[in-house]
Amino acid sequence: MKENSPFTPGNPVPVELFVGRVTQIEEILKYAKQSTHGRLENVFLVGERGIGKSSLAAFLKYMATIKENLLGVYLSLGGIIELEELIRRLIEQILTEINKERDLQDRFVSFFKDRPKYIRQVGLFGLSISFNPPKNELEYMARNFPETIKGLWDKIKDRKKGVFVVLDDINGLSRSQEFANWYKSFVDNVTIKYSGGFPITILAIGLPEVRDSLASIQPSLMRVFRIINIDKLENKEVEEFFKKAFDNAGIKVREKAMKLMVEFSSGLPILMHEIGDAVFWRDEDGVISEEDARKGILVAADRIGTKYLDPKVYRAIRSERYRSILRKLGEKPFLSFKKRDLESRLNANERKVFTNFLRKMRELGVITPDIEGGRGAYKFTNRLYPVYIWMESQRFRKKLK
Repeated sequence: MKENSPFTPGNPVPVELFVGRVTQIEEILKYAKQSTHGRLENVFLVGERGIGKSSLAAFLKYMATIKENLLGVYLSLGGIIELEELIRRLIEQILTEINKERDLQDRFVSFFKDRPKYIRQVGLFGLSISFNPPKNELEYMARNFPETIKGLWDKIKDRKKGVFVVLDDINGLSRSQEFANWYKSFVDNVTIKYSGGFPITILAIGLPEVRDSLASIQPSLMRVFRIINIDKLENKEVEEFFKKAFDNAGIKVREKAMKLMVEFSSGLPILMHEIGDAVFWRDEDGVISEEDARKGILVAADRIGTKYLDPKVYRAIRSERYRSILRKLGEKPFLSFKKRDLESRLNANERKVFTNFLRKMRELGVITPDIEGGRGAYKFTNRLYPVYIWMESQRFRKKLK
C-alpha cells in the first residue's frame, strides 16, 4: 500500500527532484561567489505565480551552502508588512542557521551577550532560535542594519566565505515606502562604510507587479538589483522531473501517459506537482497508463480549479450572464478560442456583456491574447483552467436534470 507521494503540491520541490533553470542558477551563483570578495550583491528573482520561484530559491540556498561554503538563510515574508518584523525575522533566521552548525553554536549568543533575554532556543532539538527584543531595539537595528549584519558576519567569517540570504514572497512589503527607502539606504550605507568587506548576497523574490510597485515607489531602488526572470519549464525538463519522481517511487510511466502529463503541466511547476500527485494516487499496479494519466489529470484540474480558479473567477463573477458565458466556454475544454466563435453561441443578453466579460477574464489572469491564433483569439493561461471550467459546466447540467 502506498504511503508517501514524491510530489509536493503547494510546497517547494525537494532538492533531489529539482530540474532546469541552469542558466539562472549559474548566473545567481556567479554573483554569490563574487560576493565572497567582500561586495554586497543584490539580486531580484521575478516570475509569475506557480512558476517555481520558491523551489529555485531553496535549491540556490542549498547550492550556495554546499558549493560555495556560504551561510544560507531562507526567509519567507508572506504576510509581513512592517519593517521591524522583517528585521526581527531575518536576524532570528540568521541566528538559527548559525546555531544549526555545531562548530558555530557557541558564537551566536556572544553577539547579544549583553541582552541574552532576547534569545532562546526553541524546538525539540534546540536548533531554532526565538529572537524577541523590544520595539526600540528593533528600530535601532533597522536604522543601523549594516552594522548589525556586519557584527553577525564577524562572528563566523573564519568558518564561512559569506552569507546568502533569500527574502521570498516580499509581496506584502512591495507597496511600503518605508521598506523601499530603507533598502536603498541600506545598500548606500554598505557601499560607503564597508566597501570590500561585506560578503553578503541578498536574493529578493517577487511577482512582476511587485518589482513594478517598488520601482514606482522608489525609482532608484531597482537599479541596485540584478534582475533575473524565470519562465515556464521546457517540455523536456518537465518530462525529466516526472521521470525522476516516479523512478524514486519505483513506478514506470508509459509513453502516452508521460506525453499527457507533460502537455497538461504547461511548463508550470505548480501544475506538475498537482498532476503528478493525482496520477500517483490513481495508479494501482506500479505502471502509469494513459487511463491513469487522464483520470489523474481530471482530479488535478478539479484541485487547481478549487484552489485558484474558483476563488478568483467563480466567486468574483456574480453576474449570471457572465457565468452563462463561462458555461458555454466550457462546453469543450479547448486551450484557446476565437472571440467570434464563442460569440456566435451566445444569446442576445450574453452578447451585450461579452466584451466586458473578456476584459474581466483578462484582468483576472485567466485568459490572454493568443498572438499565434490571430486577431480576436485568446488562450487560457494554463491548460487545467479549461478542463475545470468544462467540469463545472458538466456539474451545472447535472443539477438541471
